[in-house]
Amino acid sequence: MGLNDTPSGERVHIGFFGCRNAGKSSVVNAVTGQNLAIVSEKKGTTTDPVYKAMELLPLGPVMIIDTAGFDDTGELGALRIKKTQQVLNKTDIAVLVVDGTLGLTTADRQLLQLIKAKGIAHIVVYNKSDLLGSHQPAQADEIYVSAAEKKGITELKERLSTLIPDTEDAFPIVRDLIHPADFIFLVVPIDTAAPKGRLILPQQQTIRDILEADGAAMVVKETELSHALAHIGQKPAMVITDSQAFAHVSADTPPDIPLTSFSILMARHKGSLEAAVRGVTAIEHLQDGDTVLIAEGCTHHRQCDDIGTVKIPRWLHNDTGKKIKIETVSGVEFPDDLSKYALIIHCGGCMLNAREVRYRVKCAADQHIPMTNYGIVIAYMQGILKRSLEIIPYLADLV
Repeated sequence: MGLNDTPSGERVHIGFFGCRNAGKSSVVNAVTGQNLAIVSEKKGTTTDPVYKAMELLPLGPVMIIDTAGFDDTGELGALRIKKTQQVLNKTDIAVLVVDGTLGLTTADRQLLQLIKAKGIAHIVVYNKSDLLGSHQPAQADEIYVSAAEKKGITELKERLSTLIPDTEDAFPIVRDLIHPADFIFLVVPIDTAAPKGRLILPQQQTIRDILEADGAAMVVKETELSHALAHIGQKPAMVITDSQAFAHVSADTPPDIPLTSFSILMARHKGSLEAAVRGVTAIEHLQDGDTVLIAEGCTHHRQCDDIGTVKIPRWLHNDTGKKIKIETVSGVEFPDDLSKYALIIHCGGCMLNAREVRYRVKCAADQHIPMTNYGIVIAYMQGILKRSLEIIPYLADLV
């Protein structure tokens, strides 16, 4: 992925929901101008959610999600409905597609209630308006369209653009912590888990954020940091490191230079940092037989010394001296029932959008399960968490 591409976690997620045969997929295809979804007269054509990242004018970079019918039946139908409910947890804008010839069904009303309960910006789209002789005037959050005849589609896209949540400036990565012309050192080990010839996503995004703030990003490996600091000619405003190199980088970074990690900054960007700082002290209370859940937002090929499945479990066992059980989940999977876990350790969430990260944090909080993340855990176990949070003083005071 190039630096000019918008990652999926940064795109506005627009989910299309509704009953079977309401025309969800037809509306998706009409809105996108592409045949993204299979269209059929047979009910239940869409099974698993269909995702498509694209540029959609006038909205910009979006993730379109077409879901299965919410009124699906049988055992397989129940699984499809569960998938649809999971999509709601990451949806920034919900489009409820209703068969205009039938009006709101019981299933539609249940969906609408779920959407409103989650506080999701939404619009109700009455499809098949070409088959209606007349209809009631649309309310503020409603619109009549005909996917078959492409009527009302342009207006629908314009209405969607007004619903885009304005969260970019609310959860920056680092640009609000630096000034124009600041030098920022980024410590980037050559990560074997990253695709050959590329930087991993949080590193790319941080570089872009620094450039947006008119700062200068100086990228070095952990083995070159000491030499670079000695020869830069001025003190950098901040050092940002990969969490796995925290100890090495902390030793080489003078105490008067602020130090933090990509993982900490990504947690801040996604709105989960404070909960992660508060949750990390649960490590001190782990007992023999406790189960810790390690959750990642993406799926990738596991390396022999993988951070989530190998390194963090090893560090936990060494740090606590306890016989701890480790369970792992990745991608879209996240348990509904968290009661069996004494602690949840999540990745930085770079592949998840902010809404889904905050949803997972809320699930843990509602069930009174402490939740933290990779970077916080590593800094805590290495005794440098307070220093890594000094860029955000009120959080440093929690340590």
